[in-house]
Amino acid sequence: MTFEEFQLSTKEDHAPIEIDPLLLALWYDAKGDWVKSHAIVQDIDSKDASMIHAYLHRKERDDWNADYWYQRAGRKRTNDTIEYEWNSLVSRFIS
Repeated sequence: MTFEEFQLSTKEDHAPIEIDPLLLALWYDAKGDWVKSHAIVQDIDSKDASMIHAYLHRKERDDWNADYWYQRAGRKRTNDTIEYEWNSLVSRFIS
């Protein structure tokens, strides 16, 4: 799946079949379902999931919590737009 195909899939009612959980979390975020997206990443113990977790808290403007998750991911909070960060995360995890 390409970035463009993934982005187009967010216009559909159902997520692509057999999608990686990290991309699924980003898919739900794009659909406006922050709660579902958060539920997915909070149950995955990895630096990659922590990056998405940080992004989600940054998106809700909970900077303290976002900074905690960025630290767990081994990164610092970015000053990029939320849209740019989402695009970067999808690009990172797309196969």
